[in-house]
Amino acid sequence: MIAQSTQLNELVSAIFRASGSDTDEAACISDHLVMANLVGHDSHGVIRVAEYMRWLGDGKLRPNRKLQIISECDTFVVADGQLGYGQVVGAEAVRMGIDKSGEAGIAVVALRNCSHLGRIGHWAEMAAATGQISLHFASTNGFGTLVAPLGGADRRLSANPLAVGVPRGDADPIVLDIATASIAEGKVKVARNRGTTVSKGCLIDGQGNPTTDPERFYADPPGAILPFGAHKGYGLSVLVELLAGALTGNGCSNRRAPQLEQGMLSIYLDPERFAAEDQFVQEVHSFVEHLKSSPPDSRDREILVPGEVESRCRAQRNEQGIELDEKTWGQLIAEARRLGVDEALIQSASSS
Repeated sequence: MIAQSTQLNELVSAIFRASGSDTDEAACISDHLVMANLVGHDSHGVIRVAEYMRWLGDGKLRPNRKLQIISECDTFVVADGQLGYGQVVGAEAVRMGIDKSGEAGIAVVALRNCSHLGRIGHWAEMAAATGQISLHFASTNGFGTLVAPLGGADRRLSANPLAVGVPRGDADPIVLDIATASIAEGKVKVARNRGTTVSKGCLIDGQGNPTTDPERFYADPPGAILPFGAHKGYGLSVLVELLAGALTGNGCSNRRAPQLEQGMLSIYLDPERFAAEDQFVQEVHSFVEHLKSSPPDSRDREILVPGEVESRCRAQRNEQGIELDEKTWGQLIAEARRLGVDEALIQSASSS
């Protein structure tokens, strides 16, 4: 199924409106999910809609929530997301960080108790669009425990993503957006929906044996994802747990919670406070040119910087459409019809 982003966005937004979100919230969630598909992160895109609807029906997330400020000063915020949609309360927290950094040159925002925050790189892109450098560390309270510790055979850690964004003036920003796990759980879900396997070295089954079969990950007993890069990814994962879990007050992945509660620690820096804006941007451009001038190791290779793959994918999918597997598409249509979304809107998205 190939869907055009505009029609897909309209359908997804209608689903969230029909499920109880107000117009602004529905648009915010839909924009975020569809953007994840556009930039090639299908694991954090519209595949999440059916899951969110289940959580909503079970009372595991709450629509139309705003941030509750726990403490605040000129450069610092601790906020509670009140189990609201992460795309919404996350955006609110990021805007606070951007504003405070713009005023003071630096800001730290500790966010806790919100539902799934979506693609963490989105927050780095938001900050970079305003000229801010940002670092983001995200984890869960234990509901999202998916990853085995180095040398372990069962789930003890969350996927624990981190993202860093650096603006480049008029050029697309440099955005590193990675999980400390070897693969995002959403990508395992995508492979399962498509009936394909995952790469070697990403998963173990419930007995601790290596596997490439997504079904073994979801079996009973469940499998686990491995950290990327062995001790390097494992070490980063531990630190993300402590920063985004322990420090924010959200809690680490050492307990099983009844619903997903995510924490995120974000740091914002205004580069103009460190050097003249043109000096910083010129140095970034110069460094990128230095990297790209390295001779490629083969004729069909090109040296890219973090974020460039996503930028190119976005341009391509805006033009050619977003490919969705039949299971994900079927789940979207089923949710839309269950909630009474206008059939004309469904048909419009289906024929795009």
